[in-house]
Amino acid sequence: MSTTLAPEPGVAQAASTASRTHSKPVIRSAADVSALVNQGAAIGSDARIVVAIALGGVFLDAYDLGALAFGLKDVAREFSLTPAGTGFVASAITFGAIVGAFLGGFLTDRIGRYRVFMADMFFFVVAALACAFAPNAWVLGGARFVMGLGVGIDLPVAMAFLAEFSRLQGKGNKAARVAMWCPVWYAAISVSYLLVLAFYATLPESHQPLLWRLILGFGAVPAIAIIVIRSRYMSESPVWAANQGDLKGAAQILKRSYGIDADVAPDAAANAKRSHVRAASWKNYGTLLRGVYRKRTVLATVIAIASSFAYNAVAFGLPVIISSFLAQSMLTTILASLVLNLAFAFVGGIIAVRTVPQIGAWKLTVLGYACQLVALVGLAVVGKPAGGVQVAVAIAMLALFLFGQGFGPGSHSMTFASLSYPTSLRGVGVGFNQTLMRASSTVSLFLFPVLAAALHTRVFWIIAVAPLAGLIALLSIRWEPSGYDVDAEDFARAGSRTQ
Repeated sequence: MSTTLAPEPGVAQAASTASRTHSKPVIRSAADVSALVNQGAAIGSDARIVVAIALGGVFLDAYDLGALAFGLKDVAREFSLTPAGTGFVASAITFGAIVGAFLGGFLTDRIGRYRVFMADMFFFVVAALACAFAPNAWVLGGARFVMGLGVGIDLPVAMAFLAEFSRLQGKGNKAARVAMWCPVWYAAISVSYLLVLAFYATLPESHQPLLWRLILGFGAVPAIAIIVIRSRYMSESPVWAANQGDLKGAAQILKRSYGIDADVAPDAAANAKRSHVRAASWKNYGTLLRGVYRKRTVLATVIAIASSFAYNAVAFGLPVIISSFLAQSMLTTILASLVLNLAFAFVGGIIAVRTVPQIGAWKLTVLGYACQLVALVGLAVVGKPAGGVQVAVAIAMLALFLFGQGFGPGSHSMTFASLSYPTSLRGVGVGFNQTLMRASSTVSLFLFPVLAAALHTRVFWIIAVAPLAGLIALLSIRWEPSGYDVDAEDFARAGSRTQ
């Protein structure tokens, strides 16, 4: 396991001195700002609200990605789409997310977290309304692509906010805050299911074709709410601002959002210039594959791709899988999918948030992949259930898979992607990770129906390769990001240049 770097001389000096003398902390460098953030926010500060707003963006990502799952047939019928046209509408959002993740990672590091997040919310509003009123498939597909841009851009900036507004260790640490994206994601999927049920139950039969428009348009509501409250609570990341040399701005953010009243030392401006950390650049994508970051990038990428491939194949195919097991109506299928997501994937995500500060992301991810491997092999062995006992075993295996996803790779794919890199690389790190993960999602969503049609339940043997690959990568690279001060690497690098 990697161990935490010892801070360079002077790092956290201001914070430690202030804690002993009860005086106001003094900021002399970006390292001091990072040390204050790592100690945690003051009671009654806005830091938790900032985290909640960032998680609201994650909620939108999941909601918009899953909103069309039960309305695609109605879209195809209304616009008389061919299978190719239906595929265009369904996949437009994933292609937009691939482009958005790559661009969003760079922009998050270049122009700041706050600006990118606020622009991103307008993407969601405009795209959701355009989908709701789309007159044809071309407009709908274009709007879904724009929505995908928003989804892709949002995750790098949301993960940056979660990591950079959280303490380093203890309850609610950076790893726990980042892992919160997982239960929020499952909650959003569940909300989309509930909305489908609510509209399905209340709309007159003559208005049922409007169901998909209402579901897609509803995505504008939480985005507008975030835009309305942003000016009161949202701030730039204090560590990002300090890394740009704006120590006064960082001090103001600490006071406003963190409840920490710190003074900036008179010589801080000159010190900030001497110790300036890595500048944002497209070349930073290459930095992810060099030096100490190479193994971390490989591990984070394998975890993300393996998790995405397996989860998409199972979760997005869940209605089909359950209907084949239970041979029931669409209503039963929706309810069963909802219960499995809430009772196992969502609960698993909550467990991950609670336990990662003590257990660590590496161990939880290994255990999660092990559960998934057992579940998928079990499903492959059971095959098409022939009786009540086999149906119960198959459903239990699906539940085990989703539970393992929730507390394991589902939660911590983002932990590895976000906390393997310092603030100067976090945007491009998550962006690179998400670009490859979205590409994997697109492939799995395309391959699963094809493979399922050809192999039937034997397809689970193919899907089982994903958690196996994740386990091999984790056992080969034993990197633990939880509780590790990765920003200290940047400050040590900057300090060595000034000596």
